[in-house]
Amino acid sequence: MKCKVCGINKDEGEFYANDSTCKEDRKARVRANRLRRIEYYRAYDRARGNRQDNDYLRHYRASNPLKYRATAAINSAINSGRMKSMPCEVCGTEDRIHGHHDDYAYPLNVRWLCAVHHQEWHSINGEGLNG
Repeated sequence: MKCKVCGINKDEGEFYANDSTCKEDRKARVRANRLRRIEYYRAYDRARGNRQDNDYLRHYRASNPLKYRATAAINSAINSGRMKSMPCEVCGTEDRIHGHHDDYAYPLNVRWLCAVHHQEWHSINGEGLNG
């Protein structure tokens, strides 16, 4: 089957059902659209929310004590004024900033990334150390 975007003949398994664009090109198009309309998608994601119930939170904290303590340490330092959240190291936005831990054993040693670049970091590098 020939992709209508790249023009390369590929196996049927490299296409989604009822789509003449290969998966690789479709994913690139979706990523580009998200980046082009990032403010819209950030607002949508915020409005949709990602709230977990108390049972899930208890289980997560029990299963990931080092991660939980590291996150709590950052939140405490920010709330007490000992630390200040910085803009994203990659794009400079100040919206939805995360304190990313390369190593959870050092809870106040973080890099500041927006939600998009934080997720991207993990997709490339995997889990942080001691996580």
